Amino acid sequence: MTKKLKGKVAVVTGASKGIGASIALHLAAEGASVVVNYSSSKEGAERVVAEIVRNGGKGIAVQANVANLVDIKRLFSETKKAFGGLDILVNNAGIYEFAPIEKVTPELFHKMFDINVLGVLLASEQAVQYFGKSGGSIINISSIASTAATPNASVYSATKAAVDAITRTLGLELGGRKIRVNSINPGMVETEGLHTSGIAESDFRNKVESRIPLGRIGQPKDIAPAVVFLASDDASWITGETLYISGGFR
Repeated sequence: MTKKLKGKVAVVTGASKGIGASIALHLAAEGASVVVNYSSSKEGAERVVAEIVRNGGKGIAVQANVANLVDIKRLFSETKKAFGGLDILVNNAGIYEFAPIEKVTPELFHKMFDINVLGVLLASEQAVQYFGKSGGSIINISSIASTAATPNASVYSATKAAVDAITRTLGLELGGRKIRVNSINPGMVETEGLHTSGIAESDFRNKVESRIPLGRIGQPKDIAPAVVFLASDDASWITGETLYISGGFR
């Protein structure tokens, strides 16, 4: 069977672990050459690349802070040097930090907006310059938090609402250049970050899970196949859309 992404080149930001790692592995399994971007976890990124190669795929790890334009330019130039071009960008890099309104500071605001919003814009701006005449696909990983109100998440939710707005705007703006832009909005997903933050064993997790019609929080592998779909020709007439993957939670 022909692989859906055979001959394609993909960049996945924040792909050293969690959802990003799963996306990178799934894209590679469908034939794409994958650039596994990381900010600080070189070991994690190299582990993902090793698994891609072990499974017969092609991948490299490239360090870059998505909020730094110099880093982002280097990320895409190294992508072209390694694989000759670009077809797919997955803007997955993101951070979250919960705080009540009394503890929202300019530093907290800029920390999250720089990575979650500016990072999406900078990476997309560079990707557009590398896509060929046949266009490309940009897939933004947003969050159900963009529309589902969560206490103590005013800044994080605002960043993800911005990502949704960017998705709609760029879908309209870039359609004439055969560049499709869509977003995936996951619900709560069990990742390393969820455990590190303490949420995985918290009452908050239990409350969320009790409201999920399908009865469980997500896994990274629940998200990645949808990225493959949106990156492939199967989604050739889909742009500016937001796909919720949340087990039915709203």
